Amino acid sequence: MAQSVWGYDSDNGPERWHENYPLAKGDKQSPIEINSKDVRHDSSLASWHASYDPGAAKTILNNGRTCRVVFDDTFDRSVLRGGPLTGAYRLRQLHLHWGSSDQHGSEHVIDGVKYAAELHMVHWNPKHGNFAGALKQPDGVAVVGIFLKVGQTPKPEMKRILEEIENIKTKGKEAPFLHFDPSILFPKSRDYWTYHGSFTTPPCEECITWILLREPIEVSPDQMAKLRSLSKNDENEPMSPLVDNWRPPQPLKGRIVRASFK
Repeated sequence: MAQSVWGYDSDNGPERWHENYPLAKGDKQSPIEINSKDVRHDSSLASWHASYDPGAAKTILNNGRTCRVVFDDTFDRSVLRGGPLTGAYRLRQLHLHWGSSDQHGSEHVIDGVKYAAELHMVHWNPKHGNFAGALKQPDGVAVVGIFLKVGQTPKPEMKRILEEIENIKTKGKEAPFLHFDPSILFPKSRDYWTYHGSFTTPPCEECITWILLREPIEVSPDQMAKLRSLSKNDENEPMSPLVDNWRPPQPLKGRIVRASFK
């Protein structure tokens, strides 16, 4: 398996990532399965809040592994604060993981339940100088995870991202994506679980404070079909659906998951 071609197929998928990225077998890997009975309610966990500048949104792209929206993070214009975090973390990008059917696709699993997709908003701690520096620190990155479930009352806010999918059908395609406030994607409830973990893609750096939101947002079957219409191949190659780009849950290895709610 060559360094550059990790993916989600049997020959280069999560089971084999550790061959080139030894951290993938580390002690603080993500995602995990959260079992309510093992979760510790922590009354000291504050509420979190995001102040995002819609002008920071730049582009949307298909990198062959996910659909990603990129934001300007050169200064504190879109930040996440509070919750388990100390200080403000800058929004860098958001991306999605999804399945080939509505029965799976999320990376985190809650009491055995898998959702159709999971959205990750990736923020980094500017006290470490730059994003690369933040990746080397245990408090370097904070990710807000939001579950997507398929239902009859879809969240209209997802529409904007999914409308752009037409412009990034194939791997390597990128399109302008301006004036977007990602906080419209948050569910009503601010309840969350938090734990220390890693990126769910190689090199799987263990630098992430996870803030996983308890309440999922709804998307329509048509919206999920849109995501599944992306191709993981280049324009001049045969269409190969970009689906099942999720990593299975990793061992907890003694970590404690805390909840902001009872």
